[in-house]
Amino acid sequence: MKISNETKIGALTAISITILILAYSFLKGNDVFSGSNKFYAVYRSVEGLTVSKPVLVNGFQIGLVSKMELQPDGRSIVEFKVNSKYAVPDNTLAKLESTDLLGGKAIVFELGNSPKLAEDQDTLRADIQGSLAESLQPIQRKAEVLMTKVDSAMGAINQILNPNFQKNVDRSFAAIAVSLETLQGTTKKLDALLAAQTGHVNQIMANAEVTSANLKNSTAKLDGIAGNFNKFSGDLANSNIKQTLENANKAVADLQATMAKVNSTDGSIGLLMNDTKLYDNLNNASKNLDNLMIDLKAHPSRYVHFSIFGKKGN
Repeated sequence: MKISNETKIGALTAISITILILAYSFLKGNDVFSGSNKFYAVYRSVEGLTVSKPVLVNGFQIGLVSKMELQPDGRSIVEFKVNSKYAVPDNTLAKLESTDLLGGKAIVFELGNSPKLAEDQDTLRADIQGSLAESLQPIQRKAEVLMTKVDSAMGAINQILNPNFQKNVDRSFAAIAVSLETLQGTTKKLDALLAAQTGHVNQIMANAEVTSANLKNSTAKLDGIAGNFNKFSGDLANSNIKQTLENANKAVADLQATMAKVNSTDGSIGLLMNDTKLYDNLNNASKNLDNLMIDLKAHPSRYVHFSIFGKKGN
């Protein structure tokens, strides 16, 4: 049986129209190939949300937005179809969230924990999350302030980095290089000086070792002296110091009594020291005795008479 060209054209046209209808229905959010459940949510604002936007769970698409309808009070009822093979608890939260920086929105299910599942035509709880652009506004303002400060800092740096400043920097680096060369020369001289004095340093170290040995020996002797001193201290502590001090005090008391008697006029020594009359008599007697001795030497015949032939008159 031969099919005419008109029949072929008619069949192709019908298939094309069917495909266009199915594509249009799919773009509107209607699932034409599998069963789905319809759910609703009411939002105060649906800015950025359009039909055919996805319904997501943890980033996985389980449905599409199929219809949006504005209510007299200004709110919007959003209908979305979810594949019937996915279970949705009745306390699931349908959040309107941003999906890009341009403000595009999508429905994101935050699945609840209720054992009861939502049924077809149920209305879910709704929530609206701010767009990414709104979330980034504080960061944007801080970035603008930071860019202003960076621009001011760059302007100040450009003013500092003028030709005169660069010349000063070059001179500073040249001076630093000269200082480093001088320091290197000084280091070489110090190395040579230390090399020349190595023998002396070794001798000093040897002398220090000898001194340390002598000090060690002296320490041993000092230990002996300290031991003797400890022994002497022990002997002194064990001696009868109290009796010695009592005897000393008694001797001092006796001496004080003797001095008191000497100072008084009761004894001979007291009279001799305190009676001026006795002193004057003794002084006069001493003078008379001295005159007598002088006269005796000058005229011995007055006092001694000695003659072989008898007494001779003067």
